[in-house]
Amino acid sequence: MSTRNILVTGMSGLIGNAVRNRLESKYTLRALNRRHISGLECYQADIVNLEEIQPAFNDQDVVVHLAAAVDGGASWDDLLGPNVIGTYNVFEAARRAGVKRIIYASSGATISDWERESPYGEIAGGDYKQVPDNWTKLTHESVTRPSGLYGCTKVWGEALARHFSDTYDISVICLRIGAVNQENQPTSPRHFSVWCSQDDIAQMVEKCIEAPDDLQFDTFFVVSDNKWSYRDISHSKTVVGYQPKDAAEEHRRDS
Repeated sequence: MSTRNILVTGMSGLIGNAVRNRLESKYTLRALNRRHISGLECYQADIVNLEEIQPAFNDQDVVVHLAAAVDGGASWDDLLGPNVIGTYNVFEAARRAGVKRIIYASSGATISDWERESPYGEIAGGDYKQVPDNWTKLTHESVTRPSGLYGCTKVWGEALARHFSDTYDISVICLRIGAVNQENQPTSPRHFSVWCSQDDIAQMVEKCIEAPDDLQFDTFFVVSDNKWSYRDISHSKTVVGYQPKDAAEEHRRDS
């Protein structure tokens, strides 16, 4: 059993809970959260305050940064603190504490406005008859096209991750996470493309914790094994061994 110490920000959220369920028996987990979390060591603080959160990073090997405002329609005022200032504070606190790796919860919203174009719009809308036989999936190297200010803040986070990795020799891995929901199944036509199960995102986080030390920086799409995904997860499979266990089509009821 690994003795690695893992700090998870935003553990009270949906993904945080899934990560805890998968990792709690394998690592020593610590939470950094605004609300108290029982059953493990929890630092209660807001990530917008760097000095308040700094002690949570002491003696940690990996930081999994999940805390964020996640409403795609959130205003700039709502996003600035947690997604911009807070993300900088988490990265800086990790640097000061000598953390070796940060796993940053980015989002598919960094590229999802490609759905304004064909064939991605038809795929996301479930209009599969209008999709040509040959089309190209988006990869981790595709040009970003963020959806809303929320997507813009996640592009900022990825840029910050690159800066910290290059400047301070910290391993930073960015996860462009798909639609993870409470129902843990697709609930709209778009989900048949971008859905990610709770188990699959938790698996990917574990794969990134266990990735070789020489993985200095990378960006990965994280969705389930969806027939109509326009986001290429072959890079995730090749580099860290991600193997999604779930698929949106398993929940298809109209076929």
